[in-house]
Amino acid sequence: MIDEDERPSQSFGEAADQYERARPTYPVELVDALMADEPRRVLDVGCGTGKAGRLFAARGCDVVSVEPDARMAAVARGHGLLVETATFEEWDAAGRTFDLVVSGQAWHWVDPEVGTAKAAAVLRPEGSLGIFWNYVHLEDEMRAALTAVYEANALTELDKYALGTRARDAHAFRDALASSRRFAAPWIRQFDWDRRMSRDDWLDFLPTQGEHRLLPTDQRARLLEGLAEAIDGLGGSVLVHWETELVVTRRLAD
Repeated sequence: MIDEDERPSQSFGEAADQYERARPTYPVELVDALMADEPRRVLDVGCGTGKAGRLFAARGCDVVSVEPDARMAAVARGHGLLVETATFEEWDAAGRTFDLVVSGQAWHWVDPEVGTAKAAAVLRPEGSLGIFWNYVHLEDEMRAALTAVYEANALTELDKYALGTRARDAHAFRDALASSRRFAAPWIRQFDWDRRMSRDDWLDFLPTQGEHRLLPTDQRARLLEGLAEAIDGLGGSVLVHWETELVVTRRLAD
């Protein structure tokens, strides 16, 4: 999974511009699925730099975004989004309700009990909650070459975040939502898509992951140098097989 661990989400604001530049977007099929009921009012939880929110705004939705890091929020506002700076747990909805609540790469930062209750409170009856993540998969030869670099740098756990070997979380979030009496039984949908990334694009992307960002500067530089050499040895680019997993449910009528 290409995502962060449980460390404070606000640390990503230190590299907000790089996060915006290097992180992938989401497939059009995901947006199509969440737009099936033609929602007009969308709440984006943990919007980051607004990558998900912009996709719904482009479909004509009125999007309100919530983001705890002011630096990430500023980038999202620069793309025309309405962003309110707060954690979702502390955010004041001010009586507003929504047709759709989404969260891309961020729901694991939200307290599951509080977040689920709050999502139910701000959704209209039969409104949808969709939480989703991008996972990365590499071809065997590339994955083996990059894994060897992590091992040479004594970072054998770190490659699980970068190379797609970390255990998936989607089923755990589905099961957590299933325990709520305010939502229907959630289900999971998967969307597969490919993107070839240049060596520089891949190396720009890696430091936006929490575990990579937390490395000492010199250690991270050595790692990236080794990865660059490995990628150059295999043609100079990385073919990434992205897997986007969506956990979706509907708010039950009162």
